[in-house]
Amino acid sequence: MSGSLDRTRVTAEDRARALVPRFAAAAAAHDRDASFPFENFSALREARLLALRTPRALGGDGAGLRTAARVTGLVAQGEPATALVLAMHYIHQAAIARSTRWPAHLTEWVGREADHALINALRVEPELGSPARGGLPATTATRCDDGWHLSGRKIYSTGSPVLSWYLVWSRTSDESPLVGQFLVPAGLPGTRIEETWDHVGLRASASHDVVFEDVVIPHDHAVDLRAPSAWTPADARAQHVENGIMLAALYDGIGRAARDWLVGFLKTRVPSSLGTPLATLPRSQEVVGRIEVLLRTNARLVDSFAAEADAGANPKAEDAHVIKSVVTNNAVEVCDLALSLCGNHGLTRANPLERHLRDALCGRVHTPQDDSVRTMLGRAALA
Repeated sequence: MSGSLDRTRVTAEDRARALVPRFAAAAAAHDRDASFPFENFSALREARLLALRTPRALGGDGAGLRTAARVTGLVAQGEPATALVLAMHYIHQAAIARSTRWPAHLTEWVGREADHALINALRVEPELGSPARGGLPATTATRCDDGWHLSGRKIYSTGSPVLSWYLVWSRTSDESPLVGQFLVPAGLPGTRIEETWDHVGLRASASHDVVFEDVVIPHDHAVDLRAPSAWTPADARAQHVENGIMLAALYDGIGRAARDWLVGFLKTRVPSSLGTPLATLPRSQEVVGRIEVLLRTNARLVDSFAAEADAGANPKAEDAHVIKSVVTNNAVEVCDLALSLCGNHGLTRANPLERHLRDALCGRVHTPQDDSVRTMLGRAALA
């Protein structure tokens, strides 16, 4: 930044945009090695972006969903696994701030540490699959005199090496079990990370298994326990809205990175048989135009929906699910269209397009998945 620049006018988006080239420069190496980008989170902290969604009363920026989505999309253009961990941190910081069930002292503690201590929910299990599709967790918490004793295994624990807090979905060991969230500080005795993540996309997300073996946490760290039937769709509405829009922003960022690389390739690639850049060909212009249509659609969907949510319009979770589905599939199509123009160059590991395509495909397996969205809408239409 220039020394003459008024720092009060540097927005969160400006700060995120400044990090994109640095993140992008190391993204291929992290993807190849499936190594975790710790340095990116140091940079995010230095840029004052980790506490973006934490309330101002707790030292954060108090930013809304629209700003968080824009920042996440920019970070994803540089390194999408970093953006995924960041998005989860934002989603849960916002959820904690909204909650009326959390103990006040824990809400304040987690919020005041948000500028350096990341949080994510650990919900998925080998037997259970996605909790979004129903079922009780196998992870069990037993109440003892010295606290809760927690045991279980969580898979797809995104960002596991950098997290300071695990928000663990568990059941109690009672005859009629309660189900809910336990706030578990990372690194407690009995906790270990098993490095199982070896995925086709988002390889740097370190979405490993986290295993809990008789981990003891204080009684008040059972932050929201209820009977299974008491967890209603209404309770999860705001969370679904946030999740859908933040994931949409992330995958849109991947699509934009693919578009940017393609435009550079077309402008500089001059086949000897043509004698002019590929960008001058009508076919290139038409395909890039189709890509622009997809990305402009994405931007309008994400930005306008997030603005409505910030304005208190109480948007429907179902609409957020639709946006997530449309935007993520548009991002995959962007990558596929780009590949149609550059052929073997697009599948060469020296170029980033094949990585963007692999990363974009992960959007289809992120909750909510396309079949669930379509079934939900179809059932409602036919009821």
